[in-house]
Parts: sequence; structure tokens; C-alpha cells
Amino acid sequence: MTGLPFGLPGRFWRGNLHTHSNASDGALSPAETARVYREAGYDFVAITDHFRPEYGFPVTDTRELRSEGFTTLVGAELHAPRTELGESWHIVAVGLPLDFEPPGETETGPELARRARAAGAFIGMAHPAASLLTAVDAESLDAAHSVEVYNALADRENRGDSWHLTDVLLNRGHRFSTYAADDAHLQPQDPPPCQAWVHVRTETLDPDALLAALKAGHFYSSTGPELYDVRLDDDVVVVSCSPVTKILLSGGHPGAEVAQGIDLTECSLPLALFRGYHCRITIEDATSGRAWTNPIHLPPVDNSTH
Repeated sequence: MTGLPFGLPGRFWRGNLHTHSNASDGALSPAETARVYREAGYDFVAITDHFRPEYGFPVTDTRELRSEGFTTLVGAELHAPRTELGESWHIVAVGLPLDFEPPGETETGPELARRARAAGAFIGMAHPAASLLTAVDAESLDAAHSVEVYNALADRENRGDSWHLTDVLLNRGHRFSTYAADDAHLQPQDPPPCQAWVHVRTETLDPDALLAALKAGHFYSSTGPELYDVRLDDDVVVVSCSPVTKILLSGGHPGAEVAQGIDLTECSLPLALFRGYHCRITIEDATSGRAWTNPIHLPPVDNSTH
């Protein structure tokens, strides 16, 4: 079973894992971009500029932007040709070394991701729906720690949600965490920033601790509401959260368990439907904001007799 982070020591820190500055195609400098998130109450941001030749293959150094109560993770969005339907891979790599080498002339996206992971990075499969990734594409990206299941910029094109492909991959035995992100470029025509984020559980706001927690799946994602606790108690999952109108248990089996109401803050839902599959909790508030746990992998029912 994927460990839920809610009972771990420490607290949750809010951050964005997919952000662009004017070191690639963003509108603002790295310092101005970080300031947007700091002033919005975020605890950290990863500026992940496009690692492409036209921008000089930037791994944007944001270390000097760290301050008391706010930090940064160094990363980039990696690219290489090609996917089944697209000209280029889009791979979020958070925790890259500043001297990460540009892709070789024949290096594929999966090979580039493996090299980034070996260099210490957390690897995210960026906006699969917007990139029209197929299951064949996704299964080849074997270095990925996580799937970007919600991308606020891609939602403008009605391709922000990538849960369907993620459920297919999980049902095939792959083990990913799942995260939400802005993909903010802060251009005038873009959606406003600070629309989707992660809450990462660590004891300190240390970049290395955050990176380790991301790799371990010790986080949940949100576009608004907060999850206070999710725990398994025998045959039910028990949820505590900020006021919402729906608490949903869904995942790797058709069907769902649902609680609906006004200002729901807690409930218990039966797990029987998802024994032997993966599941997750989704909460939704009155403004359609949502939050998601990472996938929870449940063992099958033991029908053996003694």
C-alpha cells in the first residue's frame, strides 16, 4: 500500500512544481516569478524552464531567492523527440544539478528522464492529456516518479485532467504518485497563477527534505480545499477535510463511493469495491476546487480458510 502522509512527523508545505520564467518562455524574471508565489502564501516553488537549445538549455539557478519561510527547488522541463502523436516529450525534472548536460543528438525522452533521475531529480510526466500521450508513450517513461494529473494551464484547452491515463497505467501495475501544478508562464493571456499545487509533508522547509518527500509520495494535491487526515480503518477509509460538498472514493475499478452534502468535513467510505486495486480520495468544494490523495494500493481480500 502507498503510505499516506497525514500521520507523518512535520507539517505540510505548499508549493508549485511546474513554473516558467523569462529564462525560457515565461513573462517574468525568476525573482519576480518566485515573488508571485511567495506573496500568495506558498512555501516553495520550482522554476522549471524549458531545457531547449533556443533558450540555452537553462537549469535556472534560484538558490539566491531562498529566504526565511520560503525556498526553491532547482529544475527544468526536459524535451526530446518524440512521442507517438507529438513532436516532443515534456518531462518535469525537479532537483536537477545546475550542470546537467543537454540531451545528446540521439537521446530519447525516456533516456533523458533516466539520466535526470540518476542525477537526483524527481521526474514528473508533464500534462499527459495536453500532450496526447498514449499508454505506450507513458509506459516507456519508466523513470517517472509521478504523473501530472492536473495542469491549470492545459485546463484552458479542456485538457487539464489526466486521471484516465493514470488509472490505466496504475491498473497495469505501474506505481506512480500524482501531482497538480500551474505550469505558469505568467503571460497576460494565461490563466492567473496559483491555481494548482502540492502540499508536501516534511519536518523542515529544506530543499533536500522536500525533494525526498516528493520522491517518497509524501504529499497531496489541491486546487482549493484541504485534506487534514486520510486513514484506513479496517474496511473503511476515514476522511477529515475543510468544508466540501463531495467526498469521493474512486480509482482502479469502475464505480465509486460518494458522500455529498453541504459543508462536509468528515466521513467514512467502504473500501470493499477497491480491494486488489488502487483507489484515491477526491474532495470537491462549493467553488469546484478539488484535492486528491496519491493512489492507495489495497491488497486483495484474503479468502483463504484456516
